[in-house]
Amino acid sequence: QVQLVESGGGLVQAGSSLRLSCAASGRTGSWRTMGWFRQAPGKERDFVAAINWSGLRTYADSVKGRFTISRENGKNTMYLQMNSLRPEDTAVYYCAADSSLAATMGRYEYAYWGQGTQVTVSS
Repeated sequence: QVQLVESGGGLVQAGSSLRLSCAASGRTGSWRTMGWFRQAPGKERDFVAAINWSGLRTYADSVKGRFTISRENGKNTMYLQMNSLRPEDTAVYYCAADSSLAATMGRYEYAYWGQGTQVTVSS
């Protein structure tokens, strides 16, 4: 059993920063690749960023240059530093993990998901 717990969401003004965290626990090796997705009301769950065990990173075009994904393997924790936030970044942000080493953008590639954390950016 693998558990992913997100934290760090909140309500901020446009231009502000937030850092999300995702703590993983359970079967070792189940989170070789970890990613962030987000889902706004009435919309699909979209890829934001991913990072694999060796640090290979992938970003959605909409967040490149503003968001930074990182991980601390010794702490089984992944982070998403979000800078220059915009109202269109408002969504529930989900942590995802998979045992595959590929840093992928496909939501169906991930076996494990957290419950999500709300990020709201006011204009």
